[in-house]
Amino acid sequence: MTSILGISAYYHDSAAALLVDGRIVAAAQEERFTRKKHDPEFPHNAVRYCLETAGLRADQLDYVGFYDKPLLKFDRLLETYVAYAPAGFKSFLGAMPIWLRKKLHLPRVLRKELGGAYQRRFVFPEHHESHAASAFFPSPFEEAAIMTLDGVGEWATASFGHGKGNTISLTHEMRFPHSIGLLYSAFTYYCGFRVNSGEYKLMGLAPYGEPKYTQKILDHLIDLKEDGSFRMDMSYFDYCAGLTMTSSKFDDLFFGPPRPPEGKLEQHHMDLAASIQKVTEEMMLRASRFVHKQTGSKNLCLAGGVALNCVGNGKVLREGPFENIWIQPAAGDAGGALGVAMLIWHQLLDNPRDITLPDAQSGSLLGPAYKEDESKAFFDSVGAVYRRYETDDELCHDVAELLATEHVVGWMQGRMEFGPRALGSRSIIGDARSTQMQSTMNLKIKFRESFRPFAPSVLRERVHDYFEMRPGEDSPYMLLVAPVREERRTEVPAGTENLEGIEKLKVPRSEVPAITHVDYSARVQTVDDSRHGNYYRLIKAFEERTGCPVIINTSFNVRGEPIVMSPAHAYRCFMATNIDALVVDNFVLLKKDQPGAKDIDNSAYLADFALD
Repeated sequence: MTSILGISAYYHDSAAALLVDGRIVAAAQEERFTRKKHDPEFPHNAVRYCLETAGLRADQLDYVGFYDKPLLKFDRLLETYVAYAPAGFKSFLGAMPIWLRKKLHLPRVLRKELGGAYQRRFVFPEHHESHAASAFFPSPFEEAAIMTLDGVGEWATASFGHGKGNTISLTHEMRFPHSIGLLYSAFTYYCGFRVNSGEYKLMGLAPYGEPKYTQKILDHLIDLKEDGSFRMDMSYFDYCAGLTMTSSKFDDLFFGPPRPPEGKLEQHHMDLAASIQKVTEEMMLRASRFVHKQTGSKNLCLAGGVALNCVGNGKVLREGPFENIWIQPAAGDAGGALGVAMLIWHQLLDNPRDITLPDAQSGSLLGPAYKEDESKAFFDSVGAVYRRYETDDELCHDVAELLATEHVVGWMQGRMEFGPRALGSRSIIGDARSTQMQSTMNLKIKFRESFRPFAPSVLRERVHDYFEMRPGEDSPYMLLVAPVREERRTEVPAGTENLEGIEKLKVPRSEVPAITHVDYSARVQTVDDSRHGNYYRLIKAFEERTGCPVIINTSFNVRGEPIVMSPAHAYRCFMATNIDALVVDNFVLLKKDQPGAKDIDNSAYLADFALD
């Protein structure tokens, strides 16, 4: 038996993943345990969970891999600071202590973090090798083109190559400071969202605007080539040596300083979001065409933080040259932990790769699950009132009835998802047919901006009935955006055609308005019986009750917190919000039955959004 532990840490969203004889046994992000969103520290809890799941101790591990090369990254930092000196001295002083104390001595630090028990070698591939391995090795393809896009690893900001059998080869790369991820993050920062976590908000804001600044971006900020590569005019940016993403020259180009966090969102910001989204999609399309021409493959695998741009992914699938696309569900840094473990098993140890259908990621349900007696003991300890269901069919029938009568349900089943998306194991769910549900769930449940769209979960066998996708097309990881079919759309009421910005939210646009964005798109998750178990049975029961095979799926958390992991986390979120019912495996709790339950008044909190 060969056991391999992969680790990502010390930058953003640390995680651990464990392989035993090439099979993914467990993977989890540290934030879910510590409750610190995007926790970058060493993933002690995630490592412990992975080892316990496999019944191993650290001293029994055969290999431990770290997801990038710290010395090469340090080389890039030093070269950048020297190139921009004396500018950036304050940033230099802030960065150096942690490097000198920890990151330059990672083998020693990792050994200490593992309790001194592990005495074998550590493996340090390059950052984009880890991304590429996470994209190709779990995929359902014998061979495929590989494209990785993110902010920056060591020097590389994007790479592409080819995978075949048990081997990957990266042949081309873009290098820092020219980066599609950092370019997108610059606009994220300018529009008032947090870098490295608010990019998906910018993507969700884009349909409310018009891409009127696209040409300005192409004329001033970047020189985009036909192969998707580009060079940035760095005088508009400050991230190389400064403490912000953009410079005063950027501010002058776009008519003023960055939006303060939680400041008023103007049409101007929505137009900027639409513009940089369009540029990103064009870059992804051009790069995909070039990669296809170079590799000749009909399959494409994607990873890196930019691969979480599901709008761009959908455009590459619909308008690009590839027949099939597979995207690593933990496409960001967390997925690097899985990538390095798989790279060691297949490429370094030369173990053969057996193709697994639909993929080797097990629905990305790789995190902790809880036993019935653990859940019961917790609910009893807090005096919760619950009903335990004897059969799955009875449970799903009654929860479908709750959904059909516009109740909001917190849904926790089995193993937790690995990656940033809730996929039906740690989800808040609702009726997609409701015209009020998007605003209700955003403002009264999630405590977040009202413009944020929700995703649909749809029975895979019905996906083509509601969305412009191929019959039975697989999108289990919620990483593709597709248009709602024309016949499912509704006519826009007279007098509302010229609404702008957030006002567009007031207009229902389809039979499933709660998941239909203002541009008639939706971030689709397909649900099937083989991967999703009770979640599939629930949607099937909802379809039988209503005729509709689509429900809302959003992550089980409130704004600013990680997705819930345990029954305790789920219960606290349930009681602290206006969720109507909580389902934890076969236990159902109704809010009206809980002692001390009350409606949550978040009016003061909502005033901070200043979205009116």
